Amino acid sequence: MSATPSPATEVDIDRASAVPAPDDETLIAWAEAALDALGLHGVSVAVRLVDAEEAQALNRDYRGKDYVPNVLSFPVSDDFPLPPGQARPLGDIVLCLPVIAAEAAEYGKTFDQRLAHLLIHGILHLAGYTHDDEPERLAMEALETAIMAGLGFPAPYDGQ
Repeated sequence: MSATPSPATEVDIDRASAVPAPDDETLIAWAEAALDALGLHGVSVAVRLVDAEEAQALNRDYRGKDYVPNVLSFPVSDDFPLPPGQARPLGDIVLCLPVIAAEAAEYGKTFDQRLAHLLIHGILHLAGYTHDDEPERLAMEALETAIMAGLGFPAPYDGQ
């Protein structure tokens, strides 16, 4: 009897923004670095790059907050069965590129640095990390900093 192969990790990129962003391979590599650091394999993540109007509508409709966020994370419950070999959905991440570009300038970062950081930040939220209290925030920031360093980026919270 042959074993069912383990599902591959999947990162899907959907572009709905006029702001130029790195190619899909780069974004996928950043996402996979975060997933690898978390020991998450055989999962799927959907990443949508949007402009302010869509980000604000999603934030308002799903979180009840009427402002334009930089990143939104929508985790998926994992309590349902999947067919063998199918990647388990971890969730969706929405990145608002105009806000990220403005924050990069404000914080003295490059656009790629800020985008990579917020993609990683979103993935950590999908995995259950929060920054609701000081110990959780510090743990999340330390992991973000380590993942960013592994990608060759400076510490994300320097200058903020």
